[in-house]
Amino acid sequence: MRKQALIIIAALLSASFTCCGGSKKNISTDESPNIDSITVVTAEPEEVIEALPDTAYVTSTMIRHMIEVLDTVTAPEISDYTDMYANAPGIFTFRGNMSRDAGYAGKVTGTPDTIIVDWEFNTAMTPPDTNATKWGGGSGWTGQPVYVNWPDSIAARFKAENVVNENFANREIIVGSLCHMLYFIDFNTGKPSRKAIDVGNPIKGSVSLDPTLNGNLYVGQGVPAKRPFGHMVVDLNKGKVSRFIPEDRKAQRRWGAFDSSPLRVDNFLFWPGENGTLYKYKCADGDITPHSTLRYTRNGVAPGMEASISVYRNYGYTADNHGIIVCTNLNTMQPVWCFDNGDDTDATIVVCEEDGKPFVYIGNEVDRKPDGPAYFRKLDALNGNLIWEVSSPARRADVGEKHFDGGYYASPLPGIGNCKELIFSNCVANTKNQNGDFVAINRKTGEIVYRVKLSHYAWSSPVGFLNENDEMFIFTGDTQGNAYLINGIDGKVLCRKNVGNNFESSPAVTGNQVVVGSRGNSIYKMSIK
Repeated sequence: MRKQALIIIAALLSASFTCCGGSKKNISTDESPNIDSITVVTAEPEEVIEALPDTAYVTSTMIRHMIEVLDTVTAPEISDYTDMYANAPGIFTFRGNMSRDAGYAGKVTGTPDTIIVDWEFNTAMTPPDTNATKWGGGSGWTGQPVYVNWPDSIAARFKAENVVNENFANREIIVGSLCHMLYFIDFNTGKPSRKAIDVGNPIKGSVSLDPTLNGNLYVGQGVPAKRPFGHMVVDLNKGKVSRFIPEDRKAQRRWGAFDSSPLRVDNFLFWPGENGTLYKYKCADGDITPHSTLRYTRNGVAPGMEASISVYRNYGYTADNHGIIVCTNLNTMQPVWCFDNGDDTDATIVVCEEDGKPFVYIGNEVDRKPDGPAYFRKLDALNGNLIWEVSSPARRADVGEKHFDGGYYASPLPGIGNCKELIFSNCVANTKNQNGDFVAINRKTGEIVYRVKLSHYAWSSPVGFLNENDEMFIFTGDTQGNAYLINGIDGKVLCRKNVGNNFESSPAVTGNQVVVGSRGNSIYKMSIK
């Protein structure tokens, strides 16, 4: 980023200047008849967001890639790098924004020590005559709900189109369920806010709402209980699926699930698939159309991406089940750098800007090998260089024909307030039964500051709250249905309450309240006091 003053030469003209973000500032010049005079106007300094370099490091040769451009008419460049989610009225995508570092939005008073269940919403269970009976209902990993406070004008449009209930209130929860239904819940009451939509197959990941409020909801299917199987756009203005994109025959991996939560950047939507493809869609006229794809293999095999994409300017960051971190120039879809993370990486990468420079935080699992350790790493987001890594004891637990992976399924939570030097995550240990830890790590050194032993391991990503003194508190859930309230600075457990069946899903947070789904068939709203 750079700041500049605008020097304007006046010649009885009005000049219009466009910054890199696409916004325009109109500045009128001096109307003096002397056209030879020069008027210097110093405008308020503006931040100009520039594109990151169009380059490729040698590590990008770690993968063999192919780019296919499907739309040769639309210019491929992103013209505005503004985070469209930053000012959205709610939590519209997994972890709240483009860099996935906004897993906190909560406010509390004093030192909270109580978790109160405000309501419980029950989903259906998967019908017994389908092939997905074992998935049940509720929500699974990552399963974060969308929270939206609709503007009055849009709420009125919903009512005019008769797609919402008569007593529709503006605050709404939208969540995809393992019972292959999309549910809409009144945030205040926990009652249905509109008719549920059957999307045909179980949803495991987090749905994503278009930040332009055009009514598009992006939904990926997670389990092929039946065909067709793929991802889709749901038009909330009409209450129906407006575009369905089935399995891609060109994909080099034959698994069509979409657990990732896509991101809209300017007029493009970026959506990683478990078929080894990163899709770039053009957004126009309330629809999405294919623009280009990036497909890649390593050692002849195409890995799948369950993690959601993270974005910093024109660089996108993805992780796959072979443990490859890929930084892609989203303008060209060319890989910039790659990093071998050592094992399956399903957690979503978090990008944090520190002292004006971006860094990547990510942990891996213990999956492709039976024994750990699991690693949590910090990388330079511009070139992929390792800054530090820290290991945690973890292993893969094999129980009969099933196995329970160790390591990091949870996405990191950067500390704020009095915890700004820390970053938090949940780590599956499996070293003694199915145990796990909540871990706090120093961002500068990589030192583990403390571990909190949980009653059971956790896949759910933690969220945070700040009080009036800028003190940070953490809420997280484990896979036995326990909800925890933890003091961020020292790891003291302020409250542990058994609430649900299994919290694999990650919470959405607003004010002093969280909404989170559990395996079984329940979605909960809880207050932190």
